[in-house]
Amino acid sequence: MDQGVEFVARAVMIGVGATIVMDLWAVFLKRVFSIPSLGYQVVGRWLASMPSGKFRHDNILKAAPVPGEGAIGWTAHYVIGVLFAAILLAIVGLGWAKAPTFHPALLMGVVTVAAPFLIMQPGFGFGVAASKTPAPTTARIRSLMTHTVFGIGLYLAAMLTKGVI
Repeated sequence: MDQGVEFVARAVMIGVGATIVMDLWAVFLKRVFSIPSLGYQVVGRWLASMPSGKFRHDNILKAAPVPGEGAIGWTAHYVIGVLFAAILLAIVGLGWAKAPTFHPALLMGVVTVAAPFLIMQPGFGFGVAASKTPAPTTARIRSLMTHTVFGIGLYLAAMLTKGVI
């Protein structure tokens, strides 16, 4: 198989798998501890406002809903998961996907928390690393936990798909 095709196929399988693990974590937190996640419609609202030049909100939760924001947000959530998996594969190589080890995946998961801290939360009007939220430390810990779970998901998805291609 062509290496480019294999790279894309593995990035999709691993990224989607890791994102599913992250979503299952959110369901677990909600059902067991009544901890709701931010909903991906907010991500869709943020992304849908960009073509009109609005990249930062005072508070995205107070912005008017956008048609299709849920679908936009959920699609972006999975596309971002695939992109993070592709970055991991670009760094560690395709060989890792054929014989996954835990630490690179976990490290990648932890590093990905930079995206919400430095891009999404400021864009939502929540400040860098949720500094403008009512409980920034709680928000930071939840983000770090979720992205750590994403890293675990990268490893698990790689383990489950290593023999597929």
